[in-house]
Amino acid sequence: MTAAEVARVVSGALTGDPEVVVTGEAQTDSRLVGPGDVFFAMPGTATDGHRFAASAVEAGAALVVAQRELELPVPVVVVPSSLDALWSLAHEVVARVRAGGALRVIAVTGSNGKTTTKNMLRAILSTAGETVAPQGSFNNEVGAPYSMLRVTPSSRYLVVEMGADAIGEIREMVHRLVMPDVAIVLKVGLAHVGMFGGPDAVFRAKSELVRDLPPVAIAILNHDDARVAAMAELTAAEPRWFGIETVPRSDDWRAEDVRVDIDGTAFTLSHDGERRDVRLRIIGEHHVYNALAALAAADAVGVGPDAAIPALEALPLAERWRMEILTGGEGFDGVTIINDAYNASPDSMAAALRTLAGLTRGRHRAVAVLGHMAELGDWSAEEHDRVGRLAVKLNIDRLVVVGEAAKAMYLAAQHEGSWGDEAAFVESADAAYDLLHGLLQPGDVVLVKSSKSAELRFLGDRLAGR
Repeated sequence: MTAAEVARVVSGALTGDPEVVVTGEAQTDSRLVGPGDVFFAMPGTATDGHRFAASAVEAGAALVVAQRELELPVPVVVVPSSLDALWSLAHEVVARVRAGGALRVIAVTGSNGKTTTKNMLRAILSTAGETVAPQGSFNNEVGAPYSMLRVTPSSRYLVVEMGADAIGEIREMVHRLVMPDVAIVLKVGLAHVGMFGGPDAVFRAKSELVRDLPPVAIAILNHDDARVAAMAELTAAEPRWFGIETVPRSDDWRAEDVRVDIDGTAFTLSHDGERRDVRLRIIGEHHVYNALAALAAADAVGVGPDAAIPALEALPLAERWRMEILTGGEGFDGVTIINDAYNASPDSMAAALRTLAGLTRGRHRAVAVLGHMAELGDWSAEEHDRVGRLAVKLNIDRLVVVGEAAKAMYLAAQHEGSWGDEAAFVESADAAYDLLHGLLQPGDVVLVKSSKSAELRFLGDRLAGR
């Protein structure tokens, strides 16, 4: 696109040569800029992107989009909002590629599992054509359009994560960024419930992905989650179901005989009258739901189980710090670490603890090192209490709770019946490391789990000698 085209799409005022062509990508970080890129200068909470516009030009930026006039040797498009401009350009670029008829768009939302499902879809769809999907957890108001701008005229599939911190945000993405061909809703849980104000509000926010879909679209819904299942009544799209417990039709996607061990997760896929064995290299029954959703969505855009299952089985890791299996480093010989401390919600914490219990029962000693779950608001004390009691009910051998914000887990474990040194509380990750040095033995399996802000993922890495 020329500078003039970009200016027209984002409704900005152009200074400089209108015929300059953007041949590269869109960037919001000047350190990532390459030749031919367009740099979006955005004001932020920590710094202001306008300060780095000159650096972006030195790195090769052909065009800068900014919220004020800048003296630069390349064209500058001045707009009221760089974020709105990023959204407008993403919408236009995807629409142009889509007009060619080949691009199919899959959107994913849910309280848990979005990133894993996105990675599974990327692995599957890449076997059939050029696939664009976010790196990491790029699912917010900047990450979603930034990822969308990676599409090219030869792209066949675009996977978009749609996260939200408030009601209305997903609906805005659907209407202003991209209307998906296929929409997946994984789960309505308590992740970020403090921001929304309650589970019912979380339901309303997540249902925005399917509410305005046209009849030609497909909604992939978790039949085992009552709130997600209820969304079928809210959409004109065709519902297709996935689940472990039940699904209503034989052509839906059902997992049976789920088995979890330290090497991965296996299940029998039942779909359309056929049964197939599937073996994931990712551990945890909760990832079976993500796999089923990915299989259903891939099938909806023409990539069936024959191609999808081998791609799923070859996927080595959901994401860094997400149920990541590590071996103990120096001083922790023979210890297995499950580093799952990138995100934590009540649902994912319970799923991780159940996985730990299932992996170890009768074979290994289970040790859970847990930090706080963020963004729970008024539900925080109750949900931390619930996790501590669950650890005792699951007979986790040792519980180490880290940080004052998570202390309710430790107190609940004591009240539930833990005694002696079965449960311990420490103030910091360093203190936890020192405690674990004297506690862990060869053969132990250690789950490290917390929200990202607790930074226990670095403790997990440290235990592995990273």
